[in-house]
Amino acid sequence: MPAIAPSSPIPLFDDQVLTDPYPSYRSLRELGPAVRLEEYGVWAVPHHAQLAAILRNPDLYGSEDGIALTDLANEQLLAGTVLASDGAQHVKLRRVLSKQLAPRAMKGLADRVTARAERLVRAHVESGRFDAVALSQHMVCDTVMELMGLPQADRELLLDGAAATFNVFGPDNSRYQQALPLASRMVELLHETLTREAVDRDSWMGAIFEAVDAGQIEESDAIPLASAYTAAGIDTTVLGLADCLVQLSRHPEQWQTLRGDPERWATPAFHEALRLEAPIQAFGRLTTGPTDITGVHLEKGEQLWLLYGSAGRDEAQWGPEADTFDIRRPGNDQHLAFGGGPHLCAGIPLAELQVRAVLHALATHCTTLTPDGDPTRVLNHLLRGYSSAPLTAELAPAAPESGA
Repeated sequence: MPAIAPSSPIPLFDDQVLTDPYPSYRSLRELGPAVRLEEYGVWAVPHHAQLAAILRNPDLYGSEDGIALTDLANEQLLAGTVLASDGAQHVKLRRVLSKQLAPRAMKGLADRVTARAERLVRAHVESGRFDAVALSQHMVCDTVMELMGLPQADRELLLDGAAATFNVFGPDNSRYQQALPLASRMVELLHETLTREAVDRDSWMGAIFEAVDAGQIEESDAIPLASAYTAAGIDTTVLGLADCLVQLSRHPEQWQTLRGDPERWATPAFHEALRLEAPIQAFGRLTTGPTDITGVHLEKGEQLWLLYGSAGRDEAQWGPEADTFDIRRPGNDQHLAFGGGPHLCAGIPLAELQVRAVLHALATHCTTLTPDGDPTRVLNHLLRGYSSAPLTAELAPAAPESGA
């Protein structure tokens, strides 16, 4: 007689759970490798090992029509995007995206990004108090929008629209209904703004139109592909960098470790923050045939909810100190906050470049980082992070001028 599959009534998208999801994640991990979420009719996958295996097998666990929890989001907002495509179509779109984000392209951006980080850090910390989220938004938005060829005047609308888009990935509730107009407006903005006449030929959007003209992608692919830069390239880095700064302010000994050798510790600090507090907590997948997840049998057409936030705290992968922030943790870059398999985030080199530049500048100018009150938590169906995170900084003595 087959075993009864585990299920749970946990209201994963209620405010109380979104505020602190980790006790719920622990409960799901204790129940099994795949747990039926009774309220939403999907299968939560809470463990690192099973989640990583699913990401490596897109033929059996597809993204098309399975990323979000509603048909409207999957069919109208996500259709045609690199995030929600599989097979040859995904490879075709990804090739254009990856060319602009490859490590070789990042080398050409390094000086500009470093100079921007130095300028912004000096401006934000000069009073001895600053907001980690404001600094992160300023850095990431300015960089991505310049590379995209977007005017800075659209920054706030894009930030609101990207956050709303991630809310639309969730279930049809009041938060979803409030987010729909903003998410739709962002799509409209991209269509209005990103035209052949308006974009710089040397921008990322210019490269997308060049790919259209070269027959590499269809004209109809251009704007959905651009949305991958705006939605996925901004919020996740902003939230991950801001949380990294909050964690370092709470662990002063680790801030001193990073200050002593930022070239070595900046990237591990970022990845440890991503592991502990994944900016994107989950995405969906759809089974394309019958499958078995470590003894839990699923039929074709079942939707999975891949809990990246839970995988980052999985004791089976990270040991008994999985809930602890530690930049010295071996292999912390093996987290799944950036996804995995063919859908591994193409923007990792850009995210790391920006974070290294900001942390290096902060390490130069700030001897200490300290929390200045409690940060304000964002409540979002998918995103986890802060809307504000005030910090205080003790500034390093100014270096003497040359020749003094």
